[in-house]
Amino acid sequence: MTSHDSYADSPDLASLAALFADRTRAAFCLALLDGRAWTATELARLAGVAPSTATGHLHQLVAGRVLAEERSGRHRYVRLAGPDTAEMIEGLAAHAPQRPTPVRSLTDARRRRALAHARTCYDHLAGALGVAITDAMTAQALLAWDYGPALTESGASWLRGLGVADDRSGTSRRAHVRTCLDWTERRAHLAGAVGAALFRHALEASWLVRQGSTRIITLTDEGRDALRRHLSLPDEVLLAGADTAS
Repeated sequence: MTSHDSYADSPDLASLAALFADRTRAAFCLALLDGRAWTATELARLAGVAPSTATGHLHQLVAGRVLAEERSGRHRYVRLAGPDTAEMIEGLAAHAPQRPTPVRSLTDARRRRALAHARTCYDHLAGALGVAITDAMTAQALLAWDYGPALTESGASWLRGLGVADDRSGTSRRAHVRTCLDWTERRAHLAGAVGAALFRHALEASWLVRQGSTRIITLTDEGRDALRRHLSLPDEVLLAGADTAS
């Protein structure tokens, strides 16, 4: 048996890696971490390429099952294929070298700080705030790490007290609790079904607010009060993004 034959039935990791090896395709994937569906024209504008170029890249990402295509009438949209794909991209970003880019204005500096403090990662919360929530849940024994991240009985009771449904029915193929390696903090933030449900509740309760069509999430005064009360988060975390809201 040759060394080549021994890998014949292995996953084709090289072809998947090749999809992210182009800067335009990588930029598309990072933008789509906001969880929205985008048009090719919107993504082309974001990356500064021609619409025809964007379409060619999108065909490759859809064929590689990184993106899923949706149609509404004559309009074509793409989004990430699912939460597992989003978590993979966030994890890759955490391991990727950071390209230094100059800060050109006070607005740009504020945007970067806001993105690092709290942002969407597909359907859950990322950034320093997301990591702090995960740490606080661990400190209060709401999460256990004996065999990977898991919600404890106290954690399930805590979620019910917030009015968050903890669906363990098994009807979904999605992991109940997982973590993502946060690309700005280089530490874990809560993902999976529990992370998504908690993020959704925070939005519905107006603890968190989306900033337009960006990935940036703003923590409201109600949210600061709630996170102090429910998780004892320190003001150094809760107030860190306060100057970025404008």
